[in-house]
Amino acid sequence: MIAPARMAAFRALRTIIRRSVALPDSLHRVRADVPDRRDRALLNEIVTGTLRWLNTLDHLIVHFADRPLVKLNPVVRDVLRISIYQLIHLDRVPPSAVVNDAVNIIRTVGPSQAAGLTNAVLRALLRALPTLPLPEEPKESELKAVSGLHFSAWPSHLRQEALRFISISHSHPAWLVERWLERYGYSETLAWDKFNNEPARLTLRANTLHTTTEALSSKFREASIVAEPLRYGRDGLNIASGRQFLPNLTSSRDFYVQAEASQLIPPLIQAEPGMVILDACAAPGGKTLALASAMANQGILVAGDFSNDRLNVLAHTVSRQGASVARLVAHDLSLSAPFGAVFDRVLVDVPCSGLGTVQRDPDIRWRRQSDDIQHLAERQLRMLRSAATTVRTGGRLLYTTCSSEPEENERVIEAFLGSETKFRSEDLRTIEECSHFGSILNEAGYLRSYPHLHGLDAFFAASLRRI
Repeated sequence: MIAPARMAAFRALRTIIRRSVALPDSLHRVRADVPDRRDRALLNEIVTGTLRWLNTLDHLIVHFADRPLVKLNPVVRDVLRISIYQLIHLDRVPPSAVVNDAVNIIRTVGPSQAAGLTNAVLRALLRALPTLPLPEEPKESELKAVSGLHFSAWPSHLRQEALRFISISHSHPAWLVERWLERYGYSETLAWDKFNNEPARLTLRANTLHTTTEALSSKFREASIVAEPLRYGRDGLNIASGRQFLPNLTSSRDFYVQAEASQLIPPLIQAEPGMVILDACAAPGGKTLALASAMANQGILVAGDFSNDRLNVLAHTVSRQGASVARLVAHDLSLSAPFGAVFDRVLVDVPCSGLGTVQRDPDIRWRRQSDDIQHLAERQLRMLRSAATTVRTGGRLLYTTCSSEPEENERVIEAFLGSETKFRSEDLRTIEECSHFGSILNEAGYLRSYPHLHGLDAFFAASLRRI
């Protein structure tokens, strides 16, 4: 019998690869077939890890199968992907069980004649362990010789060697690695990619409408969950151990699972009770909840998004968490805003490439293409301009993304300010409550978090005041 977690992992990966379904949605579709909590954890680990190391896995498949990837049946390819990931990265899983299940999945849903090839590839890899035929890092002497040069000035063979090493051995798309090498250099790009390949921390924010961080920590201790304060998110906690017990508390109003970098955005709004605030791209609702808390559920908080599905998620969040001040509205900022200039504060957390959250969402690195960035930036500028029409004189507009790319961040702000004479940029370093952010608030006065420097997802935020 095939282990339920492995069959579900195969089905989830196939859905992601064939239909470009996002990782969380794909896992949700198959989770009902895996009732055991431990099996669900294994399912999540296999699919997430396979996507994280996809370039490396494909390189190994080509080597041990001795044929191009396009020559392999897609079912065989994906079974090999999840199986090789387990053999390399999950040492508590018996190799024989991995190989046997791989062969049986092929016999069940794939071309049965490929069962022998599948078995041969996996056993050849096992014989090669712990040594794997992956590109090696450029020699230290060569790297030292070009340490003072911009990447574009490196010898051609060394540029290609560095690009191939990071792209394959550290599993990132070559186009993205090349962008980062040109912008940040070799050492920082390598450190960034290594960060992206580490399992993401489980972080959450205390819902201060109902509790405090200290009270929530005490509640977790009683449930055998060890939670540590976050470095930057004042209301946040990192689940250091006992995360398997967290599902027992998910019905609680006391917390909301949210990445630490995301938790840094709402304080920049400086929301207060009685204000009129627009959260223009609000789903799934973490920032809306934080704004409602800062407002003490007093005033007007309009939370909008563009699709019924996203609004349903948002409605669930604000209802379950008790954000009674929130009023939901459907709107598409890429077209226009359905309000006049009535808001004290406007948060526009625009849809973006998501390339700053590759550690947390490893599928994004494969679903995005280089051409996407400029198309997204053009839409983001339209949305920012629409949002600007809703800000009253003296009010503030906060633009934010979870993208690493300047085209979606600084370049959008530059283009906006180049045509909008009623707004000026504000220095976020002047916000006293955020003084502990340190270098996350850069010399331009923007929020710019970097994985390799701050241990956070790559987020961007800029504050604009209407004059």
